[in-house]
Amino acid sequence: MNKKYPYLLILACFLSLLACEKKESLPPLRVGMDLSFPPFEMIDAEGKADGISVRLTESLASYLHRNVEIENIPFVGLIPSLQTKKIDLIISSMTDTPERRQSIAFSNPYLTLGLGILTHQPSSIHDRNDLDHPGMKIAVRQGTIGEQWAEKHLKNATVITFDQEASAVLEVLENRVDCFIYDVLSIWKFYQAHPQQTIALLTPLEVTSTAIGIRLEDIKLREEVNDFLKSFREQGGFEKLGNQYLKEQKEFFAQKGIPFYL
Repeated sequence: MNKKYPYLLILACFLSLLACEKKESLPPLRVGMDLSFPPFEMIDAEGKADGISVRLTESLASYLHRNVEIENIPFVGLIPSLQTKKIDLIISSMTDTPERRQSIAFSNPYLTLGLGILTHQPSSIHDRNDLDHPGMKIAVRQGTIGEQWAEKHLKNATVITFDQEASAVLEVLENRVDCFIYDVLSIWKFYQAHPQQTIALLTPLEVTSTAIGIRLEDIKLREEVNDFLKSFREQGGFEKLGNQYLKEQKEFFAQKGIPFYL
């Protein structure tokens, strides 16, 4: 028997105890997300937080040797919650935009995604050129990049804001609006659920980058988050999450040549 083995075992136990003590001595990492955006942020059948952002949050907390507390907050309340220090980070499929950078900072991006269009059958909408006309009713979800895009580009159409994506989709299904502008992954999912009633236009209106929201003054935390994202990617973490939650979508979008990658 190797005489060094007991000493190595004792050393391993000692280092493990140190890590546990360090984790317990630090305050928990409070992360805000809107758990109504599957498969990124959602609640599973047992009532627990689940999804890509949840798994990413858990890995980040482990990397920082901190416990984690996930706060389920409506999307429009995430930035105010960060600014008032109710939470430490936003990990909620939030797009990094110049408008949001006026009030918070962002990590390096970890997801590239585009905006798409869900319209009903039959429809006069074939591409973005058919959107901005008098009488057109365009649904968007409050606080999202889809709402920002519509406010910037649609001057003649009527833009209608909804709190939940399900409400906007229902308006499309019942022909009360002409289309819904949202991320292409969700648009594809809605079309898959209603292929006889809807049309998915997946050529991106705009390609966007998703990142982690951080307070402007938390420079050290931002550096730590960026170090984690680099390490997580190098170790294949994003590839594993994509295969676990988005395997079918990844294959479809790759075949169509539509920008989407973790």
